[in-house]
Amino acid sequence: MGRPREFDEQDAVIRATDLFWRRGYNATSVRDLGADLRLTPSSMYRTFTDKHTLFLRALDHYRATESAQAEQRLDAAGRPVRQALRDWMLWLVSCPSDGESGRGCFVVNTATELGTTDAQVRQRTEAAFEVTRQALRSLLHKGRHNGELPIGLDIDAAVELLFTTVLGLRVRERAGHDSARLATAIDAVIQALGSTSTQPS
Repeated sequence: MGRPREFDEQDAVIRATDLFWRRGYNATSVRDLGADLRLTPSSMYRTFTDKHTLFLRALDHYRATESAQAEQRLDAAGRPVRQALRDWMLWLVSCPSDGESGRGCFVVNTATELGTTDAQVRQRTEAAFEVTRQALRSLLHKGRHNGELPIGLDIDAAVELLFTTVLGLRVRERAGHDSARLATAIDAVIQALGSTSTQPS
């Protein structure tokens, strides 16, 4: 039987996620990780192999957590589709998962830092973005089907509009832009989905 771990591996991944999220990949050194995770270099390398492998584990952890939260937020059960969209987009820029403003989204931050140079990272960030697109597509189809959105709404175009807006909102939140201005942008993009007044009764 192998010697038991001297630390909680999942807790180490969670701590690493927080550190990478705050500082980014390149600005986080192995020394920083060791201090924050309270691990010796030998323990860290034995468990995670290297900094890059630990970063991928951290990114996967964040994706799984955020995807579950987003799925709950985009569930329009009992709410109008437009309200579900608005609530979700406001939630995205309120940093509820970490309690700190100015962090933005770990996936978006990572995509801008490493997405064009690291194939493993790009695969993960693009997968995360596609999950968001699919969730939006499902919600918009529901709204069009039940008459809350125009019958002629171009779902694919609307998904790209909302998705691009979301990425911009996450960047602006990280830059510390006023939340009221972000809410104004959210209301405008939802209004751009169109009116149902021309639909037959």
